[in-house]
Amino acid sequence: MRIGVDIGGTFTDVCAVDERGIVAVGKVLTTHDEPARAVEEGLAALLTDFGAVEQVVHGTTLVTNALIERKGSRTALLATAGFRDVLEMRREHRYELYDLHLELPAPLVPRHLRFDVPERILADGSVHTGLDEDFVAKLGRELAARGIEAVAVCFLHAFTNPAHERRVAEILAEVAPSLRVALSSDVVPEIREFERASTTVANVYVQDLTERYLRDLEDRLRRLGIGRAPHIMLSNGGLATVDTAARHPIRILESGPAGGALAAASIGPADLLAFDMGGTTAKLCLIADGAPLVTHQFEVDRKYRLLPGSGLPVQVPVTDMIEIGVGGGSIARIDALGLLTVGPDSAGSEPGPVCYGRGGTEPAVTDADLVLGYLDPGYFLGGAMRLDATAARAVLREKIADPLGVSVEEAAWGIHTSVNEDMANAARVHAVERGHDPAKLPMYTFGGAGPVHGVGVARALGAPSVVAPPAAGVLSAAGFLTAPLAFDFVRSARAAVHDLEWEQVDALFAEMEAEGAALLAKSGVDEVTHRRVAELRYAGQGYEIRVPVHDGPWPGTLIEDFTRTYRALYRRSGPEVGVEVLNWRVVSSGPAPDITLRLTAEAQGGDARKGTRKAYFPAAGGFVDTAIFDRYLLTPGERVDGPAIVEERESTVVVPPGAHCVVREDAALEVTV
Repeated sequence: MRIGVDIGGTFTDVCAVDERGIVAVGKVLTTHDEPARAVEEGLAALLTDFGAVEQVVHGTTLVTNALIERKGSRTALLATAGFRDVLEMRREHRYELYDLHLELPAPLVPRHLRFDVPERILADGSVHTGLDEDFVAKLGRELAARGIEAVAVCFLHAFTNPAHERRVAEILAEVAPSLRVALSSDVVPEIREFERASTTVANVYVQDLTERYLRDLEDRLRRLGIGRAPHIMLSNGGLATVDTAARHPIRILESGPAGGALAAASIGPADLLAFDMGGTTAKLCLIADGAPLVTHQFEVDRKYRLLPGSGLPVQVPVTDMIEIGVGGGSIARIDALGLLTVGPDSAGSEPGPVCYGRGGTEPAVTDADLVLGYLDPGYFLGGAMRLDATAARAVLREKIADPLGVSVEEAAWGIHTSVNEDMANAARVHAVERGHDPAKLPMYTFGGAGPVHGVGVARALGAPSVVAPPAAGVLSAAGFLTAPLAFDFVRSARAAVHDLEWEQVDALFAEMEAEGAALLAKSGVDEVTHRRVAELRYAGQGYEIRVPVHDGPWPGTLIEDFTRTYRALYRRSGPEVGVEVLNWRVVSSGPAPDITLRLTAEAQGGDARKGTRKAYFPAAGGFVDTAIFDRYLLTPGERVDGPAIVEERESTVVVPPGAHCVVREDAALEVTV
């Protein structure tokens, strides 16, 4: 048996899979003060015998939350003399040109803890100014005396020659062994100074918090009787050991959302949209050629959620997705202009939406969905948690309906559709920027709130169909179990492609592949595959695109692949100039697990209809009698015509008027829009 565990902002999801498929799923409220406690509670509620557990795979939002909430270690930055302000100067780019009150996230390291170190390495790796070792030793002792807990070291061109950074680490280990030290040449050895510094700082800033959490998780699993150490989900869709994740916590920044994308890729067609909506955020990922897209440029704590440049950049491989702050717990309010707005702040699990009855006082999306009749107050989490519909109506009336002069139902519908439109608008931009038309792709929806809103988002996008897979409410946790052990490696070596010989390139790849094989061997993986990628651009351009490196005539095959990829993205050919490479990358991975994500419980047959209740559909005139179905009693081939609602323990599928739902052979529900 393998178990996936996903800690979200509102719920912690647990999914158990064996050779037959999904055998058990569960949700418990996230315990923010002690996240591993919710994992222990969820596992204890799910299973009684842990002796047969072969693997636990875990994803968490811990790192993201620590960066946003500024709950990391007291950190200092050591930079090349004259460059300590790179964190504040950024790229001198205004993401909103005419906003006079432009807001940027504050650097993780304040200016008084950023230090100029006398040293200088040139772009070719030669030493211009030697490292002042006495200065470093004196500074290290002072930092330790002042209670600094962590140090990030980011010197110019350290990705070409890391000698000075490594010597600093040696000196600090001698004079201040209590300091945690992160070197940019280890964390992110690639070009672009600001992004490299930001990523290195973020990594060491959350390292102590992450390591303590992972060790606590290991201890709790051992107490339950699970002898094997857990594997940790990486943001790029691979797995790592606890030790690797503790050394590189920035690599698990987006570990939770990656699981849902992997699950959708494993059960869906080659090209699709994966829509995940939980309690705090909604995410949409494009699956192309059977795999989630991966990017190496990501931002945390954006001040404007859809504007690149408004957050803290993190230069690590992450699943390429759009994420906005709308989930079941997202708070609705009337803004200063008198308009309805939803999110990005969330009630989370503590206190949660008003209908949870845990002390929440602000209307949330789940309150609106309950008032609209889409959720059964007596069957939330399979009946384990009863919702208070009366309290939800009262808060919607007080905070939204009366101020706008509309009915409670209209207020709730406004919240529901606002969420759908926000996600659809973001998804449309995300897909088009990557060369895809969202109106031509099926949408797979999951997460606790995803199936409730899936058809609304698909209609706004023009997508032809919506698929709710089995165990949709915990699919991210299930997706973790489809991932192989894997890790990424990078080398920056800017050069014109035609100036390079294949022997030089092959030697660089071989070095990274050896590093990958050695790392995976420590986890007992003998069968390792390597995927080679080059990041290319036309000479003079500011940014590059990723192209797979295949065997073939050098460099003709690479140039042809680059030209084809460029045309697919931009629908035109590039300028008549040479092509240059910026980075070489290798993804080293072990074999993917051979599992199925089908529910093992066979449908019992018989009448799946549970009855009817009133649900709100303006196109049908308001509240109408809506058929309610038990998903676990539906059999493959059955058709459900809208308006209808299909319920399972962890999620609810809403089939509006004019749409119909069919149960597929794999037990997924497909709604034709």
